[in-house]
Amino acid sequence: MFMKNCWYVAAWSHELIDDKLLGRTLLNQKVLLYRGVDGQVCAIEDRCCHRGALLSKGRLEGNCVRCMYHGLLFDASGACVEIPGQETVPPDLKVKTYKVVDTGRLVWIWMGEQALADESKIPPFPYLHDPEWHGYPDYLHYQSNYQLIADNLADINHIAYVHTNTLGGSERYVLEQKASPLERLDDGFRLTKWHMNSDLPPFVRKIEKKMGKVDRWNTVEMKVPAFFILESGFSPAGTGIREGNKAGSLEFHNFQAMTPETEDTTHFFWVYMHNQKTDVELISHSLHDSILEGFHEDKDIIEAQQQVLKDDPEFRLRAIASDAPLSHLRWLVAQKIKEENERVAVQV
Repeated sequence: MFMKNCWYVAAWSHELIDDKLLGRTLLNQKVLLYRGVDGQVCAIEDRCCHRGALLSKGRLEGNCVRCMYHGLLFDASGACVEIPGQETVPPDLKVKTYKVVDTGRLVWIWMGEQALADESKIPPFPYLHDPEWHGYPDYLHYQSNYQLIADNLADINHIAYVHTNTLGGSERYVLEQKASPLERLDDGFRLTKWHMNSDLPPFVRKIEKKMGKVDRWNTVEMKVPAFFILESGFSPAGTGIREGNKAGSLEFHNFQAMTPETEDTTHFFWVYMHNQKTDVELISHSLHDSILEGFHEDKDIIEAQQQVLKDDPEFRLRAIASDAPLSHLRWLVAQKIKEENERVAVQV
């Protein structure tokens, strides 16, 4: 079961260049994404209504797509506008369309009731559009349910054990960290954790050679169904970061979006950004490679976890105290899915 009346990331904007027809399964639905000659991104069903051929195997013609099985031509509204060798086109010969928004870096799609699509509800991440912030956007494909990935991100404690030699730096993080109260929101949660007088983790030591002991912070904000926004940084120890003094700090902003492909697979879009003034490209490359290394550490565990749960559907996940953020997020998703189902039942 998925939330449908919400925005999901369908693609990075740069994936739709050079007249590319991008076929992508989203929430078990085959969707074709493309950018027309007018520059507008379109999202239509990736299945010709004639004989079920993939339109993503077709040809872009202006703002239309031609099926390369029998030549039917579909416009951005999903209507068939031409049938080779046939003068008239039945008005009901059309494919489904989806509301889509290109924000300049990300392409967002609304998979639910199209009349409810509200662009103001797209989760903001302004650093993608700020020239002072730099990072390389990327994509991973997971062989796992999207909520297992969201669980992983909602639990900062795992970095101490999964990422000891990459992103974490020490198992002491779990024992020594200080956390703010969990802020439960109507659409997610917010939480800050500090690790005072600690060593720089390996991924930061690659780009920062002068800092000694540091005070570290991670402020996580997660939004339903599965968006992760992280502000993190490292300040010279004892300079008052908990009081808001960020002078001399290294700061990073991290955005991750998990879009269900199927019940057991997920599209994972991410970018890790910095605002350093020198060696910008080198730092961007270093951070990208380090974070990707960490993601693969997560991915190995999560995909194996998915298989374990699939092998024994009767197994029930248990909660511990540090699971409060992910438990809240899962509860919110379940409630919103319930509300959507009730809305559909009333309409029927």
